[in-house]
Order: sequence, then C-alpha cells, then structure tokens
Amino acid sequence: MSKSYHDKQIKLFALNSNRGLAEKISEETGIPLGKMSSRQFSDGEIQINIEETVRGIDVYIIQSTSFPVNNHLMELLIMIDACRRASANSINIVMPYFGYARQDRVARSREPITAKLVANMLVKAGVNRVLTLDLHAAQIQGFFDIPVDNLYTIPLFAEYCVSLGLKGSDVVVVSPKNSGIKRARSLAEYLDSPIAIIDHEEDDAGRQKGYIIGEVEGKTALLIDDILNTGVTFSEASKTLQKEGATDIYAFASHGLFANEAAEKLNASPIKEIVVTDSVATKEETPINIKYLSASELIADALIRIHERKPVSPLFAYQKAKKANTKESE
Repeated sequence: MSKSYHDKQIKLFALNSNRGLAEKISEETGIPLGKMSSRQFSDGEIQINIEETVRGIDVYIIQSTSFPVNNHLMELLIMIDACRRASANSINIVMPYFGYARQDRVARSREPITAKLVANMLVKAGVNRVLTLDLHAAQIQGFFDIPVDNLYTIPLFAEYCVSLGLKGSDVVVVSPKNSGIKRARSLAEYLDSPIAIIDHEEDDAGRQKGYIIGEVEGKTALLIDDILNTGVTFSEASKTLQKEGATDIYAFASHGLFANEAAEKLNASPIKEIVVTDSVATKEETPINIKYLSASELIADALIRIHERKPVSPLFAYQKAKKANTKESE
C-alpha cells in the first residue's frame, strides 16, 4: 500500500536529472509528484510550465546537477523562477548531487570559485533552502546565505557493511587520498575497524607512486570516497592494496558519475564490489560489479522533518550501529 501524506501546503516536483530517485522520494514521503512540463527547443532553450497551482505552497524541487551539468542547472534555475513568479510560499531545492562542488577554492592563480557562483545564482533566483547529500566540502554550506542541510552517506554504507559482516579488526577502511581521512575515519568508527591512507610520491621520472600508511595485509579493504568520476583513483588504489596483501577489496562512493571509460578501468581492477548511492542517474556505462544503495528514504525523512520544522540532526548518524555496539558492550 502506498503512503499518503496529508498536508496540502507541500508539493514535490521532479526535473529531468534523476526522475527515478524523485519517484522513490515521492513514494517514501507519500507526496505525489506535481504536474509540470519541461522541454527543449531546437536551439537548446528550456521551457517550463507548471500545470497546477503553487500559490502559497511550500515547493520542493528535486534535481541533481549532474551530467549534462549546465543543462540541469539551467533547468533548475528556470523552475525556481517559475515557482517564484507563481507566488509559491517557499522554494526548497532537493539536490542529491551538487555540481561544481569541486571548484570550492582558488587552487591556482586566477581560478574562479564556481561553487560559490552557483550558490549565488540559486539564492538570487529565489531559493529559500537547500537539501543536499554529501557535499564535496562541508564549507560549501557557508557559500549560501540561506539554510543548507547536508546529509551524509556514511550511515548508509555502515549499515550495508554490517549486513555483510564487514566490521572489526579484520577490516580496514582506506582513504585513497589524504584529503579523505575524515570520511574514512567516520566509517571506521561505526565498524570498529582501523583506517589506512594511500599517499603518493613522485619517482625520478615525475610519476605518481602510491604507498600505504597503515596495515592492510590479510585484511578486507574498504575504499571510501565522495565522488567516483573517471575511476582512476579507485582503480589505482585497489592495485596498490592488492600488491600490499589486502584480500577482498570493496569501493564505496557517495556519487557515481562514471565519466569517460570509468567502467572499463574499474572492471579491470581487483575491486570485488563497487557501492554507490542513486544520487546520480548516470548516462554512462557502469561497472559489472556495481551495487546501488538508495538514498530515497534518507532524503524523504529529511524533507518531511524540514517541512514539519523538526530537527534533521538525528539523520546524521547510523543509529542501528550505535544500538548494536551498545548491546555488545552490555
């Protein structure tokens, strides 16, 4: 039996980036997707028509700004403007994947901070709140002058690992680069497992060579990162782990983009299983050993909490893992 949420002051709308996830969120919340149309003219211009009233309504628009990033971002901005001009009470963006998030600082001279630019565009267009999933850098929340709720995928991954028995001292959580240590430590704490880091050094020819800080020999290794794009990072890291004696190797990423020939690289790697959320509906080929964990229940719960003005913080931790640990200690 489908759920039904009885509040006429809220409406969900799905744009074109990830219709499948939007339908799951609709099912989890019990709120039907609103009627609208979005089409492209032959020259690429986007036209949107909202086919039901939103006057005085709290509107939630579901859209990941994934490939093609600019099309999906522009579609979102146009929809925001349409809702604002139609007198919506509030405009809330549910953005499971925030495109341009990797451009969050000036790494070289004269570089833009494009993540800040996108934040400015959304706020200027009329957004009142953003709900997102695993931002590339948490400080991006500060780029907005409106509330931003950043949900975490680590609890989803922890629950899945526990269901497979991947926990304890026989498991090591590995950050494939030193910038991801905090993420690896967070998962390791839930699993009562140690962590390891793959760092890199240049050889005489200027080539990057990975080496491991930590103990992985004879252990099941869990690679963890936020974005899986070209597959190079995971592929090379898994080869380093295999060389250093790791047994089974799993890879976890919040957002699976699978750009270019990522699937081919990952299929040729020693990774046993690649686990990602459904935050992105990829148009590219995916690896044969991929496992999708849906973030729909997490996002739906957060969405309802926001609408009912309840705290979102209980969703930031893996409660089942904590309860399990408490029982074991007793």
